[in-house]
Amino acid sequence: MTTIDLIRHGETVWNREKRLQGHSDVFLSERGKEQAEKLAEYMKDISISVVYSSDLRRALDTAKAIAEVHALSVIPSKELRERNMGVWAGKTLDDIQKSYLDWEQVRISGGAYGIEETKKLSRRVLNELKRLVELHKGEHICVVSHGGCINSVLSEITQGKYGIGKSIIENTSITRLRFHETDGWKVEFANLTPHLKEEGK
Repeated sequence: MTTIDLIRHGETVWNREKRLQGHSDVFLSERGKEQAEKLAEYMKDISISVVYSSDLRRALDTAKAIAEVHALSVIPSKELRERNMGVWAGKTLDDIQKSYLDWEQVRISGGAYGIEETKKLSRRVLNELKRLVELHKGEHICVVSHGGCINSVLSEITQGKYGIGKSIIENTSITRLRFHETDGWKVEFANLTPHLKEEGK
């Protein structure tokens, strides 16, 4: 049995502004840095053997906070980066809703305006998670990624119980997956933020 803790990065200013980020390399806000530190403190007694991260700064900085308390280095992976949001990157959700009549369909499925198809996104991230499981069989892996990535993987594993447009993945939330060579993927829990209790999460 191999365990993967899927973590969403800490808050950015663009998160607060409801501005889509995609591949834009946006830094953590001060609140995001605090969230990452609280998460690292919460996870310090979990026996993590390796830390992987999206190569985007907001994820890398969140991952570094976790890695430091375990005396580990972060291994970046382009395959774990957020969905390419095409021409929507940098725009607020309000702006998109006003300017694109098909915004909801495109947000869920992708494939227009340079936005990565949801199926390609889930395949990209899930293939990378499978690769990590092969490299670290029986270990506890920490993976820091993005809300869209985590949602797409959950949708694939749960046959649509979760997914883009269905569920929201909170900043620095923990989603725990288990992989068994016979039984495949199982979701132990999703989107938990016990370290942010004082924030009302």
